[in-house]
Amino acid sequence: MQYRELGRSGLKVSALGLGTMSWGEQNEEAEAHAQLDAALDAGINLVDTAEMYPVRPRAETHGFAERYIGSWLRKTRRRQDVVLATKAVGPVRAGKANLPYVRDGRVSYTRANLFEAVDTSLQRLHTDYIDLYQLHWPDRSTNVFQLVDYQYELDEDTVPILETLEALDALVRSGRVRHIGLCNETPWGLARFLHHAEVHGLARVMSIQNPYNLLNLDFENGLAEMAQRERVGLLAYSPLAMGTLTGKYLGG
Repeated sequence: MQYRELGRSGLKVSALGLGTMSWGEQNEEAEAHAQLDAALDAGINLVDTAEMYPVRPRAETHGFAERYIGSWLRKTRRRQDVVLATKAVGPVRAGKANLPYVRDGRVSYTRANLFEAVDTSLQRLHTDYIDLYQLHWPDRSTNVFQLVDYQYELDEDTVPILETLEALDALVRSGRVRHIGLCNETPWGLARFLHHAEVHGLARVMSIQNPYNLLNLDFENGLAEMAQRERVGLLAYSPLAMGTLTGKYLGG
């Protein structure tokens, strides 16, 4: 197993990570614990989750993935062996309703909402710090989750990126969060976060988690160069294109 430094942070993560999207929907708590044990035995130390997991998201299972990790950490006391990453839910755009059961719908990336999200995740995870805290998707309307024909809303009511970054910086300074990252972000969005960090002396984005596989090479159009030149690590998700590249869907 190879270990790589994440951005300029000095955070050493294994080349492979353990995802938790199905925990609480397709996998029970005992299965999640067994997967964690197997991952660490194989040298995998990055555990990536989110407050909205499992998928499909619904109120009845909200937060189960974080709870399963938390019960495993409490049982094994192996917090120091894990690079723990989680994510904050953002506003749902494109005419769709927000997730009302997540903080009663308070999901825009304001300081108050992000502090509430982090503190709730810390409780579920049974830890007092998160190694990598990520924004699950942008606060604004943009082409996320492989959407290619959405019409941008340039005048919509969104939280300014600088305000969000100031909140993330405060979380880092408080000790709750060690490093910050983005997910499903665009070159423009990443550039703005990096610009504000440099100009205002705020916490710097260390990673970006976007889809990347043989059927989806969008990351190579703009983001790949930024990741290389700015030393922002890519946490590629859906490397098998949601199972399509395994061949299991062939023949109907």
